Amino acid sequence: MSGQGERRAKPSAWAIERFGRQASKLTRAVPVQLARAHARAHAVHLTAGLKKRGPYGSTLAECVRVNLADTARELGESVREIRGFEYAVINNHALFPYKYADRPRPLDQARLPSNASPTRRRLFRAHGPEPQDGLFELNDDLTTEEYRQLEEAFEELGASTKLVCVFFTADQEDGIHAIHWGEAHLEPDRTFTWLHSEQLPVAHPPPD
Repeated sequence: MSGQGERRAKPSAWAIERFGRQASKLTRAVPVQLARAHARAHAVHLTAGLKKRGPYGSTLAECVRVNLADTARELGESVREIRGFEYAVINNHALFPYKYADRPRPLDQARLPSNASPTRRRLFRAHGPEPQDGLFELNDDLTTEEYRQLEEAFEELGASTKLVCVFFTADQEDGIHAIHWGEAHLEPDRTFTWLHSEQLPVAHPPPD
């Protein structure tokens, strides 16, 4: 993993607007918590002793969610549970972590898998940003009722809570390659239109 995360990242104007007084601490904490998650997932992967289809990916995803939730608690912010998964909510913004590739790839190539859960789709449609002017929804196989359900906000989050994406790439050998956060609209073809994105530095996990 790169050591560039050892620099103390300063929050951008966008981060301060979204996270308020927690922006500085959160900007520093996210890279560290992803690095910690990788360290744990890598250890589980080595213990399993599997060369293919090992537990790294699923363990990493769970550890990232748990670590970000722990950060929210440490900051005195909220943690909300949706369908058995905890999500950190800071200043009325829910963090949605997602590993979009297992090798370095540009953010504009991020895409949800074809078997993406209705929960993920609903999070974006109900709590994500509105499409930019000039964009329009493409037709797909969803019925009107299914569209209506995807637009319903999760009561657990509250209708006013907005989604902030934390997208990253990683693999079990090299760890976290890159981290991006921002606001993205999920398109019907499962790609993303980014209304705003920023790259965060990659960090080494601090010693326990």
